Amino acid sequence: MPPDNPRLAGPVRVGHLSCCPADVVNEITDNSILAALGRQMNNAVARETVAASNLANIDTPGYRAREATFADALDDKLNPAAGPVRTSASHLGGGPQAGVATREVGGLPARRDGNNVQLDHELLSIGNAAADFSAAQTALAAKFRLVRYAINEGR
Repeated sequence: MPPDNPRLAGPVRVGHLSCCPADVVNEITDNSILAALGRQMNNAVARETVAASNLANIDTPGYRAREATFADALDDKLNPAAGPVRTSASHLGGGPQAGVATREVGGLPARRDGNNVQLDHELLSIGNAAADFSAAQTALAAKFRLVRYAINEGR
């Protein structure tokens, strides 16, 4: 017997997703969540590394401040041929900093020696990257607590 309300007759749809597994376009799994958190942590480490490099060169004449942005990281993932290529099985795999694309920071005033690194800008950049890393780390720790809880059967 069909329900009185025609909206309850079929699968419940929210936007482009529905409750039926066959209709799900973007499946969210534990693996995809862990991978996304790992990418967020790697991106934060890359941003911290670039800012630390800028700070190390704060007194280098002519040095121009660099930055690693989300858009640059996304372009690297979408165009993998642009970065280093592993041509032999004996080559070591790169870590999160291997092939990090950076670009010169625009709009910063340069000093007389041509250097445009600003201490407050770099410290703020490191703080923001550390906050992003910490947020991903907190989410990851919560996920592992849930797994540990399940393994211990709620004890």
